[in-house]
Amino acid sequence: MYDPIEDGREKNNQPVTYREAKPPEVFSDLVHSYWELKTEETLVDDFFLHALPDACVNILFNQKDTQIAGITALQTTYTELNLGKDFYYAGIQFFPGVWQGNKNETTDSFVGTPYLGDLPLVETNIKLATVDFLGKEPFFSALITQLIERKHVGVNTVTKKILSNLESIHSVADMAEITHMSSRQLQRVLKKSTGFSPHDFLKVIRMQQSFQQHYLDAYTDQSHFIHSFRKITGYTPAEYYRKYNV
Repeated sequence: MYDPIEDGREKNNQPVTYREAKPPEVFSDLVHSYWELKTEETLVDDFFLHALPDACVNILFNQKDTQIAGITALQTTYTELNLGKDFYYAGIQFFPGVWQGNKNETTDSFVGTPYLGDLPLVETNIKLATVDFLGKEPFFSALITQLIERKHVGVNTVTKKILSNLESIHSVADMAEITHMSSRQLQRVLKKSTGFSPHDFLKVIRMQQSFQQHYLDAYTDQSHFIHSFRKITGYTPAEYYRKYNV
């Protein structure tokens, strides 16, 4: 199954830790992981997270200020998020196409203001802040159950077929064949459920795959790989591997 990499953390001695855990099996078609990112002590300099597009949607909780929460998703390029010198975030990462809630609530930038929507995010955040990472699982799971009941998340059969057959997909035509759709149908369905055109969805998935396997398994040649990788991440592959934990 699709396994997107962690966002970029620079290779330095900053006391910043990232952890993730797989969800209970009942949510395995919906959720990639539960995660947390936090400082172990106040930093000397601001910390910048190099966030990479992965077509996933995250529900993010600021554990330092429980009024702050949000729904985040990137499109086709990276963004640099200044998290400051002291932070503690936790969240749920949903697979592509799973989020079926209000698309207007989703942001592709830093989340720094109180959540004012009608989802129980602040209520959940307050509970999450009382426990360590291992203790957060029941609260994450309870929220997912509520979101399922409200039909804000659900299995997306189209993206599930695509993500389950990545080794066989090399083009938009392959995606259409695997999902038993015409290219026009796929365009309409994928855009509505993920916000991506099939071409952009494939670009993001290929980039993520390149961290897991040889680039020639997903790209026609080295030049194509480097050009696409740099356009999405802002770096050549060699530069990225030198700078960030991978």
